[in-house]
Amino acid sequence: MTHEPELSVPVDLCAPDGGLLNPAARGWSRRPLHRANLDGGDLGRNKRWDYWAILAGDLIVSCVYSDIDVIGLADTYWAELSTGRTGGQGIITEPGPIRLPQVCETAELSVERDGLVLTMGTEDADGTHLVASWTEADGRPASFDIRVAQPAGLESVNVVIPWSDDTFNFTSKQVARPATGSLRVGDEEWALGADQEAWGILDVGRGRWPSKLAWNWGAASGRSGDTVVGLQFGAKWTEGTGFTENGFVIDGRVTKLGRELEWTYDWDDPMAPWTIVDPGGQLSVVLTPVFDKYTKAGDEHLGSEVHQVFGTYSGTITDDDGRPVEFTDLQGFAEEARQVW
Repeated sequence: MTHEPELSVPVDLCAPDGGLLNPAARGWSRRPLHRANLDGGDLGRNKRWDYWAILAGDLIVSCVYSDIDVIGLADTYWAELSTGRTGGQGIITEPGPIRLPQVCETAELSVERDGLVLTMGTEDADGTHLVASWTEADGRPASFDIRVAQPAGLESVNVVIPWSDDTFNFTSKQVARPATGSLRVGDEEWALGADQEAWGILDVGRGRWPSKLAWNWGAASGRSGDTVVGLQFGAKWTEGTGFTENGFVIDGRVTKLGRELEWTYDWDDPMAPWTIVDPGGQLSVVLTPVFDKYTKAGDEHLGSEVHQVFGTYSGTITDDDGRPVEFTDLQGFAEEARQVW
């Protein structure tokens, strides 16, 4: 349940000059409707990215394509949760080579630089094709080829978080998208979505950010019996704005939660359970981590530090009609990120 206005027609994120937030953009929608006309603002404040996480049982695969104004970033990553083995490659470019469309998933994203070839392409209405190749640090060739379906009628959480008239972010969080494909590293190959269902989760960001910010993000996908369930929630970065990125999907239909959720976890012990509860009673879940992807770069003046833990969610969600759905072992993750841009 939410107090936030629901939008139903396309809208520009910014005023006509690309500067301040368009008042009509304040709200949420069940599919991406915002056009991120970020043409103004101070250099270095505009951030644009698409991030995919593929959850495939014991394997996770991710990729990101990001323009943060002063540099471009692209990255591939994989981890085998049971063994802790990881790999992938990241690159940094000068401004220009990495560009993203104003409306998400309307153009192919592609870069070839420093041995990394990454394409995140919209094939058609049926879904998205993710293809990459690179060389591991130990010299082994690596690649993935993944198709993430877009089931007809599947809804998502799309919302503008307005910190102020000149700092704001549009995010599209898409969960419960079935995935199939393969990851190859040297002589090894993993089949995604074969023996166990795999799910794609998409995080889109288009906004003008403050220089320092911390956030939580959590998401999951899976089944409760024959019911497809997707979870999406965040914290910290939305507090005080009157808007949230909280919601969940039951068989393709989004229930939007306008309340801030209560997160309980320990930064210094990230492998302990993470509990997330809606004070309004519509969501209560626990993530049991099995793997911590910890990254740190830079320092307190310019840099980032992130604990992103992967594991399984158990709990209960209740839609606005009062229908409860209980689940166990949903594949998912949660994170705390601390950023100074």
